[in-house]
Amino acid sequence: MDKQSTVVFRNVGQLYFPQTRVECHYSLTSDHQWSNGDWIGIFEVGCSSLKQYFTYTWAVVPEGYTEGAGVNSCALFQASYLPRPSAVEYQFIYVDSMGDECARSRSFTFRAPKPLEELETLKEEQDEEDGEEELLIVIPRAQLLQSQLEECFKKQANIQQALAEAKEETENEKRNNNKASVEWEREREAMNEELSELRDNLRLNCEMLKKMEGKHKVQAGHASGCLGNVKYSQEHLTLELSKLMAEKDESQQRIKDLEGDIKVLKDTKKEENGDLERLKERVKKMSSQMKHDEEKRKCLQVENQAALVEVRGLQERVEPSEHAAEGLRRELRELATRQGHTHTEMHQARLQVAQLTLLLSEENLVLREERANWALEKEAYKHAAETDTKKLQELSYEVQRKEEWLQEERTEREKLEVKLGQERDCNRVLLSDTKQELQELKAAVKTAQDEREQQQVDKQRCEPPAGEGKLLLMLQEPADPVLSELADFPMW
Repeated sequence: MDKQSTVVFRNVGQLYFPQTRVECHYSLTSDHQWSNGDWIGIFEVGCSSLKQYFTYTWAVVPEGYTEGAGVNSCALFQASYLPRPSAVEYQFIYVDSMGDECARSRSFTFRAPKPLEELETLKEEQDEEDGEEELLIVIPRAQLLQSQLEECFKKQANIQQALAEAKEETENEKRNNNKASVEWEREREAMNEELSELRDNLRLNCEMLKKMEGKHKVQAGHASGCLGNVKYSQEHLTLELSKLMAEKDESQQRIKDLEGDIKVLKDTKKEENGDLERLKERVKKMSSQMKHDEEKRKCLQVENQAALVEVRGLQERVEPSEHAAEGLRRELRELATRQGHTHTEMHQARLQVAQLTLLLSEENLVLREERANWALEKEAYKHAAETDTKKLQELSYEVQRKEEWLQEERTEREKLEVKLGQERDCNRVLLSDTKQELQELKAAVKTAQDEREQQQVDKQRCEPPAGEGKLLLMLQEPADPVLSELADFPMW
């Protein structure tokens, strides 16, 4: 019972015509949770299952609807899907997306309008010559319908003009959308080219860094046995290389982020293509509706021509004799006594006129809805174009930042290359100095050894032969360990 009270049907009539579409007005309360799967069906009174519907349509809500707010809405049933005229009673049933019944309307029937007779009675002003108080004039029904049909043609021409304007607006929107899509493709290609250039630059930088790392390793291996300062510079360079590798990883991550942004732009383009397809389908539906209206107009023209033929036949019968006119006057006096009957016929004519006006109002309502939808879609396209331009500006700014960062990396690399060249020159100077010192030390050691040998020879000449073994041992042992190490050091 709680769910049934969340939806209320309004303005449900007792009688509907199957030749025209039916409007179903309803109100959603704040307790109802609307979804896209809600629908309204026409059921026979006393049906036992929700599958026994005759026809159905989706329950829609106006734009800007928020969940938990009460709102009034309207669903339309097209004339081609309605039941045939009969005495069977029907009712509207609102069903939610879970398949539960939320509300039922009161019963109603579908009946065809009763046809009018060939003649219509109208009141005219008082005739002073005959002395009659009231005069009723009989005119053909076709003449009355002709005036109404002319008014319908005028309104239909206005509607067709409005539809032509709407078509022109749609064509202009399509052209603008095509231009925007072409510009977007050009910008996307430019961004892809820039990304490829950035990747190539990063690849070249990586290769240069690897080469530099190999050179540093070779130089560090040669210089490790010589000097401690070279070791310190090697550690410093390895730290800088690790920093450069970390910055390279960050740049790769940024490139991945840009690729993700490009994918998002592709998705938005697909959504815009889907919107264009929906617009094309709507235009097709409007053209089919215009064809249907044109067929109706042709049918009315055929009926009008037949009625005109009947009127001409009646005029040819009435004009030849005055006796027929007197008989008609007598019949008019008799019809005056049957005024109540004529009032019912007039009421039926008014019902048909009201039906025609209802059709025209429905056409005007559809036209207004289409115009409102076009305006909303136009605003949505403008908003999407603005968001795309903002995204493109952000991407261009990001690319500029990356170019600046790459320029800074290039300057830092050049500085590092200059430092490495200076360190190489320093190392060469140090190595040349060490070579000269080693040569001098070797020459001094050699002179010292020569002098020592000369002294030992002199001692051997002076001392007895018993000490010859000891002299040989002393000659074999070096006098100074430092000099022996220097003597063993390789000569460059």
